[in-house]
Amino acid sequence: ILGFGSLLSERSSRMTFPDLRNFRLGRVPNHRRVFAHPASIFFQRGIANMETKEFSSLSAESAPDFPGFVCTIFEVPNKDMMEDGVPSKAFLEREEEFNIVQAPFEDLNSPNDDDETMTGILCTRASDEIYFQRWGQERFDNHYSKYGVSTIWGWEPDSGLKPCATYLRHCVLAAKSMGDECYNSFLDETFLVDRQTTIREYLESNPQIMDTLPPPELAERYGG
Repeated sequence: ILGFGSLLSERSSRMTFPDLRNFRLGRVPNHRRVFAHPASIFFQRGIANMETKEFSSLSAESAPDFPGFVCTIFEVPNKDMMEDGVPSKAFLEREEEFNIVQAPFEDLNSPNDDDETMTGILCTRASDEIYFQRWGQERFDNHYSKYGVSTIWGWEPDSGLKPCATYLRHCVLAAKSMGDECYNSFLDETFLVDRQTTIREYLESNPQIMDTLPPPELAERYGG
């Protein structure tokens, strides 16, 4: 698994994958990490702000020749992940809106000196069409439309979409806990929906975000 948001936190990762092993750092080249789509779970958990458009989550998107970003890498039992080479229904349920792909990565703990390409599972940008094909209109209505959201992946660079503050704080703290390389990568190699503003720049303009504590019942899940 290649983690780039909540999964930068080993504690958070173990909530989803209790049997994970070998938690470490890597880099995903030729991809951009971006806050470009709303996550239904933020509305369900009451941490989305519709008024300010602070309800976006992270995805990775293909960006040829882009240096990429630092991620976490870990192994999990295959039974909950893949079935005959495709994502299992259980994993798709957890990551409902994404296109789940095998992406090349570099292991920062043990660089690969031969020509073998290592790949891991990465949650990437999809489309509304893929969501409808996979889940149908009723699920979209229950997870998005009822909260006033008409699209998952159709947010334009000038839409004003912003990160969910509670989630962003969690990701920043998680990245910081993994050391300076991971922390600086998250600040400088993660972008708003405009693909121009870095998270470092966004936090400099909005320092109050790091004081946005999660509700008590979500303190452990979104505590970094």
